[in-house]
Amino acid sequence: MPTDTPTAPLAPLPASILSQRPNLIVSIHAALDDEQLVRLQRDLLERVGRERSRGILIDVAALDVLDSFAARTLADLAYMAQLRGARTVVVGIAPDVAMTLVRLGVRIPLTQTALDLEEGLEWLGQ
Repeated sequence: MPTDTPTAPLAPLPASILSQRPNLIVSIHAALDDEQLVRLQRDLLERVGRERSRGILIDVAALDVLDSFAARTLADLAYMAQLRGARTVVVGIAPDVAMTLVRLGVRIPLTQTALDLEEGLEWLGQ
């Protein structure tokens, strides 16, 4: 029996995705909850295929917290994007965030990091 229960529209993500061929540039403006992180991950993977992107740059400079779920989601995204032929670089990790991630033993394998947007784009080959 089909359900006709209307679903609430999804709130916009506090992140913007800009296509700068051949890369996707993602700027996260505020902390994302778990559902938003998974949605961002899904959106990016879909756009990698649709736009034939070769790289993803994720700017987290506006974040003062990056919890273990967010770090794992970014790591998973990097692996998934690599399977689809795109490289991922995370830029703008604040010093306090870096110290917290290390103290918690959080690793982000397969993800390149860079100090800022300029270095990240350089790593992606632009």
